[in-house]
Amino acid sequence: MAIEAPSIDDVVRIGRALGLNLPAQDAESFCRLLQPSFTALRQLDQLVEPTLPVKYPRDGGWRPAPEDNPLNGWYWRCEIKGATEGPLKGKTFAIKDNVCVAGIPMMNGTRLLEGFVPDIDATVVTRILEAGGIIKGKSVCESLCASGGSHTSDNGPVHNPHDSRRTTGGSSSGSGALVAAREVDMAIGGDQGGSIRVPSAWCGICGLKPTYGLVPYTGAFPIELTVDHLGPMARSAADCALLLEVIAGPDGLDPRQQANLASASYTKALTGEVKGLRLAIVQEGFGLPGSEKDIDEAVVAAAHAFEKVGARVAGVSIPRHRDGSAIFMGMAEGILATLIAEDAMRERNFILKNGGASGRPELRPLLHDPSRAQSEPVS
Repeated sequence: MAIEAPSIDDVVRIGRALGLNLPAQDAESFCRLLQPSFTALRQLDQLVEPTLPVKYPRDGGWRPAPEDNPLNGWYWRCEIKGATEGPLKGKTFAIKDNVCVAGIPMMNGTRLLEGFVPDIDATVVTRILEAGGIIKGKSVCESLCASGGSHTSDNGPVHNPHDSRRTTGGSSSGSGALVAAREVDMAIGGDQGGSIRVPSAWCGICGLKPTYGLVPYTGAFPIELTVDHLGPMARSAADCALLLEVIAGPDGLDPRQQANLASASYTKALTGEVKGLRLAIVQEGFGLPGSEKDIDEAVVAAAHAFEKVGARVAGVSIPRHRDGSAIFMGMAEGILATLIAEDAMRERNFILKNGGASGRPELRPLLHDPSRAQSEPVS
């Protein structure tokens, strides 16, 4: 699309909107000053925008019927087979529905995005497929991933597989439920304020919020640049370590990542030896106004249980810890700008990159015409 510089009349009109009454001579001067900027923009418009590859074929999948989705953990089902060999060969995966899978609808828990179909695979999706994984579908997440419960998604509540009357925790609610129910071997979750850790704990599985920037967030819907994390969820620490080995490491696209923050052999680190391990109990994390005494005591007792097998457990003080909630609330302005105020769901390509000349996502009415999901293969 050609980029046109503003005319003198345009500058006068814009000035008037800003409370400035510009004489024609001044407006003409501003037009001349703007010319180098628009020359640069036209050059920029000619550059080829980098995108993420789609390496493995798939069809558009299907929306599961309620009888095939008793926990309501699935948003969309599919069958995407990756490489024939690799460390994840034959392992099945659910991908949290704030992560792009090309050709598969992505709702991020909210009707605001219903019908959106990305045309890229997020970096973590590509890495899973290249390692031999099989993607079985998109797991339900909370509305805009903004809840620690499992009741806010516009897809309906996600039920805990151990007791359907109880919550799974969120916002990676579907990922937690599906892994715990053994419907998949592993899942990708996302975490800004506990969204991997809470459902993992409440569903009785293992989940890890990785070191900031270790796992590329490229191709996932963000909440705030400084707190976004993607990470593994599985039924064992060994599987969490295996998945982390596959998805960690720089991809050259995510600004959260440092180039020297490389993946390691996490599976080899699982020796089973606890002797000499140092565990710290943050003193300011207990006895809070909203704490429950029995839970505080159970956590401390669980930590000290490691002393019986040779670990060293000690209390540490981090006074600023109790300011954490207030600091996080101060970040809400940036979160609001990302999610709503700057029309993030359409304008920011790093949120939902979906080609096209305009650079805007195409909101296809897919969910209202499910037959299109079967007729639009992605190669």
